[in-house]
Amino acid sequence: MYKNTERRELMIKISIVGITGYSGLELFRLLYAHPEADLVKICATTHIGEKFDEVFPQFTGLSKLTITAFDADEIMAESDVVFFATSATVSSRLALPFINANFPVIDLSGDFRLKAPSVYEKWYKNTPVKSEYLLKAQYNLADLSQATEKYIANPGCYATATLLALAPLVQQHLIDLDSIIVDAKSGLSGAGKKLTDSSHFVNVSDNMSMYKINAHQHIPEIAQQLKLWNPDFQALQFSTSLIPVTRGIFASCYAKVTENVTIEHIKTAYQQFYADKFFVRIRRELPQLKDVAGTNFCDIGFAYNPTTHILTVVSVIDNLVKGAAGQAVQNFNQLFGLDEKTGLLAAPMI
Repeated sequence: MYKNTERRELMIKISIVGITGYSGLELFRLLYAHPEADLVKICATTHIGEKFDEVFPQFTGLSKLTITAFDADEIMAESDVVFFATSATVSSRLALPFINANFPVIDLSGDFRLKAPSVYEKWYKNTPVKSEYLLKAQYNLADLSQATEKYIANPGCYATATLLALAPLVQQHLIDLDSIIVDAKSGLSGAGKKLTDSSHFVNVSDNMSMYKINAHQHIPEIAQQLKLWNPDFQALQFSTSLIPVTRGIFASCYAKVTENVTIEHIKTAYQQFYADKFFVRIRRELPQLKDVAGTNFCDIGFAYNPTTHILTVVSVIDNLVKGAAGQAVQNFNQLFGLDEKTGLLAAPMI
């Protein structure tokens, strides 16, 4: 039996724009198993008019939906909320009718994350939307705040892993703010479906490469949030690398602790800060990517060098779940008054 054939009246009707990308497919996977979600419309720029489970046969028997072209009016007439699983520069063109109509949107792209138009233009090389629209969007790191606005800007994958790793340290003044260095590595799905030389199997397999050094578009997003947490913050050193795995962000964060701070202070700070955060797990040992594969968890571990006074914090997430679709569903749950864990309790993949 198809899951969607017998539904209660109160199911929340959902549309996904960008269904054919990795994040769009991950959204489908999560929302299909969500007890309060009714997927009613899926949109893309390719395969229009084709059956979803014929284009993606791994979903055979799970959906009767047909991929359609984007139409804002149709989405608002048929749905209660829309997810934009699109690349940057797309939602900035397509989302304005929803904002004008005060219609709920959860946007996985970077188009509405940055509050300063000039910063967006610099890092995304694209014309930003007007400030009046940016101000209506809420950047919501779901584990540390509550989704309340109709337009939710879902955080990026690198930003999620980095900010969750640094939040207790920056908010509680436990580190020298000018000493932050982040070395973050991503699985190949983080680069999207479009094939490039850097994402070609021959170049990625048995290899590791650094890319967008000092130029990744998540840098200003991270800096914007750290500045809100601690106005004394100015900048961080941030590097990104591709590693030959399908899923995962492995963020290694380094900083010098402030005077008289010990490893016991650090442990207590993390344990108390995340005591009631179900999806953030503080580990006794350093975590690894497999610990969170397929889940909405962020696992954090740390080590301290008493000679150099350097703290190492390792943060791991699944870039497609916690770093994209999973956090988007978490934000959806918050926005619609559901338990934020609903539909997100999958155990790690072996």
